[in-house]
Amino acid sequence: MDDAEPPRHEPEENRPPQRVPAFNVPPVILASLGLLIVVFVIQNLPWWSDDTLNWLYFTFSFIPARYAFPLSQQGLEWLWTPVTYSLLHGSIEHIVFNGLWLMVFAAPVARRIGVARYVIFWVLSAAASAFLHAAVYWGDQSLLIGASGVVSGLMGAACRFAFPAMDGRRFAIRQAHLNPRLSIAASLRSRTVVAYIVMWIAGNALVAFGITIVGDSAQPVAWDAHIGGFLFGFLLFSLFDRQPRIEVENPAPPAE
Repeated sequence: MDDAEPPRHEPEENRPPQRVPAFNVPPVILASLGLLIVVFVIQNLPWWSDDTLNWLYFTFSFIPARYAFPLSQQGLEWLWTPVTYSLLHGSIEHIVFNGLWLMVFAAPVARRIGVARYVIFWVLSAAASAFLHAAVYWGDQSLLIGASGVVSGLMGAACRFAFPAMDGRRFAIRQAHLNPRLSIAASLRSRTVVAYIVMWIAGNALVAFGITIVGDSAQPVAWDAHIGGFLFGFLLFSLFDRQPRIEVENPAPPAE
């Protein structure tokens, strides 16, 4: 019988350094991006006729005019389009812009609330964005497409926990999901959050007046849908938070 050889322990300095992934994006976010890309490719298949494309957009885009007529006198598109519109995009610039912001703001939210709540958040924030848009443009026959409302909802949710040093702690960006959740009042007392919200509102105000700083300026931007999504995420995030925490009412001011 061979003698058992004790395990060898390499000195710490001789161990190879652990690899740090270049892109630390949760799988559910990669799946979201993959779905958006697949849908965009399907939208732009070269053999679609104009009639097919018209059917595609009519069937899956959000149209405010649908809700100005009795639902019993039309098809069931009113049932799913408040969500499916968020999967459609009108151009490469449109999907790239939304995809980049999705990776930035969805990652900490997804890490914190988990896959199931993330999917529910997507569905409900898309609907909230769509119906505020419908309220502003009641009876309008224009099409609403794009994930911008959902991205805005994720931005609003991130304001409740993801910004650094909200309560005196300084988690690394990849650990932002570990921050305590701020109450709505405490969020509005945080200079970091307020500064971000002011800049976000200013950007949307410029969009409302037809001035687009970034993104696809060739297409109209539904600034009202952005506001609907942001308010949903900011005001209702606590309903999705899977790690109930004592909400921070008075965050410590950052060190000077």
